[in-house]
Amino acid sequence: MFQDFILVGDRPISIQVKEYVKRLIIKGALQADQKLPSTREMSGLLKVGRNTVISAYEGLEDDGFTYTISGKGCYVASKVNHLALDNGGASWQIDWKERMNEYAISAVELDLMKQGIRAPKGTISFTSIAPDEQLFDLSDVRRAFMDRMAIEGQVLLNYGYAKGYKPLIDYLMHYMENKGVDISGKDMLITSGFTEGFDMVLSALRPSTRRGAAICENPTHHTALKNLKLQGFEITGIPMDRDGIHVERLENILQTNSFDVAYLMPSYHNPTGIVMSPEKRISVMKLMMRYQIPVIEDGFNEELRYSGAHVAPLIATAGQGNGVIYIGSFSKVLFPGLRVGWVLGDRTLIDSLESIKRSRTIHTSTIDQSILYQYLLNGNFDKYIKKARTEYKRKYELTKACCEKHIPEAQLSGDGGLHVFLTFPSDVNTHQLLEACTEQGVIFTPGDRFFIQKGEGINTLRLGFSRVTDENIEQGIQIIGKQVREFLKS
Repeated sequence: MFQDFILVGDRPISIQVKEYVKRLIIKGALQADQKLPSTREMSGLLKVGRNTVISAYEGLEDDGFTYTISGKGCYVASKVNHLALDNGGASWQIDWKERMNEYAISAVELDLMKQGIRAPKGTISFTSIAPDEQLFDLSDVRRAFMDRMAIEGQVLLNYGYAKGYKPLIDYLMHYMENKGVDISGKDMLITSGFTEGFDMVLSALRPSTRRGAAICENPTHHTALKNLKLQGFEITGIPMDRDGIHVERLENILQTNSFDVAYLMPSYHNPTGIVMSPEKRISVMKLMMRYQIPVIEDGFNEELRYSGAHVAPLIATAGQGNGVIYIGSFSKVLFPGLRVGWVLGDRTLIDSLESIKRSRTIHTSTIDQSILYQYLLNGNFDKYIKKARTEYKRKYELTKACCEKHIPEAQLSGDGGLHVFLTFPSDVNTHQLLEACTEQGVIFTPGDRFFIQKGEGINTLRLGFSRVTDENIEQGIQIIGKQVREFLKS
């Protein structure tokens, strides 16, 4: 015994010794009322200092795993004796797959991360559309954390409010007002990113007596499709033009079908990268108002405007109307690790969402909210977004030029953001293309996973360039182009 103790570098040694002995006690290797080796003996057995063992033994007693008899030593406490069910030695087994309901099974089937490509090290990967961590200004984030902790650290470490951290809510309300949003009659809920906010809104709007009906752009954000399906919505997709959703097709569908909700991503749409034109935004909002369909607006990548004038979000075009629910996040621009997003909408809706939030997760991390608030308050966001826009615009233009040079067979869409979308001739299957490219050390995201119906978009793909070096952008796109030509030949 005591021969399998291995030190790891980063943790205090006394804690490692305490946890090692605790595991032996829990497993039953050390029995109730058994005397532990003296601190001097244990020091020799584990090859650590005697003071370290003394500290570990004190910790074990504090945790209730041992007791001390004065002048005799340290003993294992009887109440932590190894327990086992008396069932003839057989372990208790449940077939959890049989217990899973339809929701859980569907969640697994729709989980792209579990179905993702396991590429070897050195592969050029265009699959990510996360921000480049090399752009993160860590000193400013560290300063924001220290500033806020100095002001109210003890408060931040306690429970927060379901609705969110009020200073951040006030800041973001003003931020949205600066986008042209009329905030009268509206309120805000802070969430743990876009996905939680979207899921809560859907759960609040889902009909209770029938399947819900949703309308959206086709293709669209896969996570949104996944949550719509998990919440039981039937989804109708409207194809897109170069400047956004096809308005005529949308109107035709609305004339013959009723919908509970519309989900739209007007700026730097995922996956196409298209920015809906101001004219189309007005036309779409008029249709939604005429047919009384609530709109969930996804503010995805709205800040990554590379050229042209600011385009107001849909919620701004609604004026004092309350038909638009805006879900925002800085995850694709700032720091995804800070799981902070927000839902802006009618006060009555937000009041209900607050109660849903409280029943699910109590509140979003107050520390995360406060760090983001202080970072924004310190004026760091404007400085960061200027730097990020410059770098991502350069990478966008490089990616676009490489696609035009090496993959002329594809039609490219994308006005900015962190990705471009390629559409090939109908006889190109991008899953087969991916297999060929993977063998050459390049991977990307096939586009069909963003479409509503199976078999749609099989000739499309998304290229995320935000975390790819310039050299790998050109090399990877050149390899894709070569494989496309090989594919077309065959």
